[in-house]
Amino acid sequence: MKNLYEADFYSWTQEQANLLRHHQWNKLDLPNLIEEIESLRRKERQELRNHLSILIGHLLKWEYQPNQRSRNWLATIRVQRREIIKLLSENPSLNPYLEEALQESHQNGKDLASGETNLPLSTFPQQCLYPFEEILSDRFYPGESATDDLMD
Repeated sequence: MKNLYEADFYSWTQEQANLLRHHQWNKLDLPNLIEEIESLRRKERQELRNHLSILIGHLLKWEYQPNQRSRNWLATIRVQRREIIKLLSENPSLNPYLEEALQESHQNGKDLASGETNLPLSTFPQQCLYPFEEILSDRFYPGESATDDLMD
């Protein structure tokens, strides 16, 4: 027979929260609770990489296809920047992981940019050339600054 963790995860989380709230330490499902807490750490790192991948992909498209720039690309860049800034402010312990996340995300961003532009992967730099501070700057648009009509 499956335990509650396997049978009904949501119910299991409610039960564990209630046990914690009432200091019933001996009834906690520690192995699964530990696993879930560790998975939260992985989730936050993955979320950072996902946002960075999308942002880098759009920055690459912005730089390498200036004649295709659109308000949609601009909106995506802005939204991803805000999401990354929010994630980092809520999770400052992710800061030591930024450089690693940036390089991993660059590879994904290249794949996204290549797939959406039909440019070969070799078009884009092997390593991320955008400094992290610039990536998050609302003034940074590689290749050229954003055109006024798109920025309005």
